Amino acid sequence: MAIATLGTVVLDCPDPVALARFYAQVLGGEVEEVQEGNDRWVDLTGFPGTPLAFQAAPGFVPPAWPAAEGSQQFHLDLTVPDLDAAEREVLALGAVPLDTEDRSRSFRVYADPAGHPFCLCAG
Repeated sequence: MAIATLGTVVLDCPDPVALARFYAQVLGGEVEEVQEGNDRWVDLTGFPGTPLAFQAAPGFVPPAWPAAEGSQQFHLDLTVPDLDAAEREVLALGAVPLDTEDRSRSFRVYADPAGHPFCLCAG
């Protein structure tokens, strides 16, 4: 029996509103700012799937990808119907290619504007 269910995936970042807007453009949904004590917190709501939230992290250092000496910690796999079309759109929104050269694979790796790795996956 499970102890818990997954509620929200929270990404630390330097600018929660900007990163929430990036993912709203990628996934759909609405950006909702919420104040939680002294931390700035932003929810992305109204899209199918697991909810995302973004929290201000002073001194945030993005994970390295790939990095033998460090971990990327986690990444998001985003399923898309057309890899080429989705790639054009996320790059226009500010994503950075990390591993996109092998066009025979069913996925490509990018960093969001705060540096978190994510994959576009054919589906």
